[in-house]
Amino acid sequence: MRTDTSPGTLPAREHLPAGDAGTPVLDVVIPVYNEEKDLQPCVLRLHEHLKRTFPYAFRITIADNASIDTTPQVSARLESEIPEVTSFRLEQKGRGRALRTVWSASDAPILAYMDVDLSTDLNALLPLVAPLISGHSDLAIGSRLARSSRVVRGAKREFISRTYNLILRGSLQARFSDAQCGFKAIRRDVAQALLPLVEDTGWFFDTEMLVLAERAGLRIHEVPVDWVDDPNSTVHIVRTATEDLKGVWRVGKALASGSLPLDRVTRPFGDDPRDRDIQDVPKGLARQLVGFCVVGGLSTLFYLVLYSLFRQFGGSQVANALALLVSAVANTAANRRLTFGVRGRGGAVRHQAQGLVVFAIGLALTSGSLAALNAASSDPAHSTELAVLVAANLAATVLRFLLFRAWVFPDRDDSAEEPPLTALESPSSPTYATAPQSPQHPQYPGSYAPLPQRQSQQGTYDTASTTQFRAGEAADGTWRDATMQLQPVRPHDTDPRNSR
Repeated sequence: MRTDTSPGTLPAREHLPAGDAGTPVLDVVIPVYNEEKDLQPCVLRLHEHLKRTFPYAFRITIADNASIDTTPQVSARLESEIPEVTSFRLEQKGRGRALRTVWSASDAPILAYMDVDLSTDLNALLPLVAPLISGHSDLAIGSRLARSSRVVRGAKREFISRTYNLILRGSLQARFSDAQCGFKAIRRDVAQALLPLVEDTGWFFDTEMLVLAERAGLRIHEVPVDWVDDPNSTVHIVRTATEDLKGVWRVGKALASGSLPLDRVTRPFGDDPRDRDIQDVPKGLARQLVGFCVVGGLSTLFYLVLYSLFRQFGGSQVANALALLVSAVANTAANRRLTFGVRGRGGAVRHQAQGLVVFAIGLALTSGSLAALNAASSDPAHSTELAVLVAANLAATVLRFLLFRAWVFPDRDDSAEEPPLTALESPSSPTYATAPQSPQHPQYPGSYAPLPQRQSQQGTYDTASTTQFRAGEAADGTWRDATMQLQPVRPHDTDPRNSR
């Protein structure tokens, strides 16, 4: 019996405790490209809102995607005037690249981003990050398609958005309602493990991250938002839609082949400390039964087609054996991936060998049924043969599921598992270089530089020589605990009677 207690890179979720620490709890990233007009009003409005409503320390990070207008100068001015604002310069375009780079280097336990046009009502920001701070969820997204959302936008964008989400539901079995709303947040420990698996560096970054998180069993919280379309948006709809469809095909292919180690980006069962000793929790028994029945039904049709084809060239026993052999190999492969969620090529040969043993049992049942039919009637009709074979296959199917679940695809031995894959160890994790600061623009580090660490209220920072680090790794080469001590901005927010 497969359980939810398999090891992963992520510990059980916990509430971020309030305490003494100077590190911001929330880091809000604003990716920009040539936004010299909208950047300052956006940052000032967001800063005022956070100062007024957010009870913890925060940071606003401007991620400049190789802007060629005066956006860098605007960013530098805001950084010098507002202590909670910092700027970050990338020499390559791509929203996904900007978010990956800044999130990987940030030391805040909660990471978020929003579009510079502030189309989403900022009153949804605290409900967005609250489930992540409390430990309830791993990611949070704003949804323009929720029932209680209020959205103002043209029919064209509405149609494209809903069509795209229907494509995600139909092709990738996505259950979240809105993949591309520019209003999302993620816990830092989740980002460290998940971002190395995300390949896209553009607009599909959001969708890929959400699909992989959902397939890994992470919890995604959705917040209905009020959203007003920006008529001056510079997003190229046709090009973006084309790239998104290419991304859907790539991710779907990777998920179907099992090439992504999503089982290592999981949470153990029991977020409550009292539940963490629970053992033998069934993992989707109902889903496995449904999946097995669907695969079994398709395999039976495939088997009957093959039997009818082989029967034209030989006797019933030979046709039955050949049809059952071919369909058994396909059935084992489909159940391995779709029903029991085994990914990758490891153990595939052993599983097929065990599947052949199950095939032999099914062959004995069906061959015995045919032999009994031939003994009772010297020349049975073809329809009678098919009816007998269907009945025999139904009996063999029940036995096949029990053998698959208990013998072919049982619980994995946790003690035999290889060490969990972390973001630092991931072969797919990109390496970023920290370039030294240039004399012309001392406030902008080079491409893929880590975020500077604020040392004082005056805005001084530590600068590092050229180093390398991976996505999710801090600039000093260490991994910081995501459940760090937090300090409320307002002293009276802390209740001395509350032990937390």
